[in-house]
Formats: sequence, structure tokens, C-alpha cells
Amino acid sequence: MILALIAVVVGLIILVWSADRFVDGAVSTASHLGMPPLLIGMVIIGFGTSAPEMVVSALAASQGSPGLALGNAYGSNITNIALILGLTAVISPIAVHSQILRKELPLLTLITALTIWLIWDLHIGRLDATLLLLAFTLTMGWSIWQGMRGKGDILGGEVDAELQAHPMPLPRSLMWLFIGLVLLVASSRLLVWGAVDIAQALGVSDVIIGLTIVAIGTSLPELASSLVAVRKGEHDLALGNVIGSNLFNTLAVVGIAGAIHPMVVDPEVLSRDVLVMSALTLSLFVVGYGFRRQGRINRIEGGLLLLCYVGYTGYLIQTIFAS
Repeated sequence: MILALIAVVVGLIILVWSADRFVDGAVSTASHLGMPPLLIGMVIIGFGTSAPEMVVSALAASQGSPGLALGNAYGSNITNIALILGLTAVISPIAVHSQILRKELPLLTLITALTIWLIWDLHIGRLDATLLLLAFTLTMGWSIWQGMRGKGDILGGEVDAELQAHPMPLPRSLMWLFIGLVLLVASSRLLVWGAVDIAQALGVSDVIIGLTIVAIGTSLPELASSLVAVRKGEHDLALGNVIGSNLFNTLAVVGIAGAIHPMVVDPEVLSRDVLVMSALTLSLFVVGYGFRRQGRINRIEGGLLLLCYVGYTGYLIQTIFAS
């Protein structure tokens, strides 16, 4: 068990570092290829910050641990909204200016409803996975279309400012893209092995380990990028990181894992984890969209999100020690 704990800690450290390098390389490479800043913000950054969840879940499913894959995806969504946006809003209230993000908030809510419908029978088969991946393809197509035509959106301006502040030559961009990807895969294998071993040693399901240790670890890139963005006053970029990541997690991460290994869903995942994820997503839509006013997540709302995260995680930890 000690060796497994070391593997998880080392795997998470390398995973976070390599994910950061991978995102930097991917964003800079896309910029050199002439991709519009708004499109980079909507697609490349969302994909890059979800790369840890994607690789970890795909490896977990291929190694016969689909519960770890599912827990990682849904746990990361909960962490992104409750911990990352909650902490970010407490530090600096998040004002939503981007019209693109106001369109993505109801889209994320609808996709979460699709998730509930697909797992209501407590099974994610290859047909369900295909539907998720098809929805992901349509969502990416819509994002690309929005990114190509929404030239005046503030999200594009914030991404462009970041690109100008941290220029990187193309050879270095490609180098970090390659190194980041290789280390991402290697550290994910180490993390999955350690997480499964810990779950077996504690006698708990790999879903619980995925919802806690693995979900927090794979969400660290989003946490770091959101805190940096809000410190610079780039509120839309901070929110965009979370929305993009949750879209990728819900559709691509679960879809890829389900296509690799069909999953039997524990009833508690539906009644506990999906319920919490859905409630948080709906609350994010209500406060972020704004309806008749500008969307905004204030400090009180951020504090409530943090309390939700502490309560939810505390319950999961109690579950581990009670087993």
C-alpha cells in the first residue's frame, strides 16, 4: 500500500506538470498555425485541461477499472464547479461578459440531463458511449463555428492577451506538446495502478477513489489556470476553463471509457454523485447566465459552492473509513 501511495503522489505531480506543458505547447502551436484566439479558448484550452481526465479514464477502462474512469469524470466536474469556481469567486467575484459562455451554460445543462437519461438504467454500453461521442462531435462542431465567427467576444480578447504575454517559438511549442503528451500517458499509468491498488487495500470501490484522489489530482490544471486568470481579471477565461473541461469530461471522457469497456453503474453513483453534479451544474447555469442581468458569481455564492464541496468530499471520506 505504501508503494501504491508513492505511485499516486508521484503520478499526480508529474501529471499536473506535464498537463501544464501540454496545454502551453498546444495553445502556442495552434496560435502559430493561425487559429483564432476565441477558437483556441473554446477548443484547445478545454481539450488540454481535460487531457489528464481523458488519459486516466481511458487507461483505467482499458485495464478493467471502468468505475475509476466514471468516478474521475464526474468527480472532476464536481471539483471544477464546487472547489475551483467556488474558491475563485471567493478570491474575486466572477463576472460573465462573454456571450459565447452564456450560450455554453445552457448547453452544459442539457448535456448533463442527457447523462442522467443515459445512465438511468445503471449501464453505459457501447451504444450509450457512441451517443455521448456523437454529442461531443456536434458540440465541437458548434464550438468551432462559434469560435470562427465570434470575433468581438471578450473571451477571445483574454486568450489573445495571454498569447501576447507568453510568446513561444514554434519548435519549442512542438517540443513541449510532445514531452507533455508522453509524460501525461506515463504518469496516468502510474496513477491508475496506484489508485486501483489503494482501492483494493481499503476495500472500497474504485469509483470512490476516482471521485476523491484522482478527481482532485486531474482537476489541478484547471484550478491553477483559473486562479491565474482571475488574478489578472480574466474572469471569462476562468469560467471558460471550467465549462470547457466539464463538457469534455461529460461527453468525451465518459464516452471514450464506455467505448473501451462497457460499465455497470453503481446505484449510488446515480443517486449521489450524478445528483450532486447535476445540482451544481444547474446552479452554475442560474447564477452564470444572469437572465435579466449580467451573469455573476459573487463571494457568497462562491462560499456556498465551497461548502458543498467540503460536505460532499467529507461524506465520501467517511464512506472510505466506514468500509
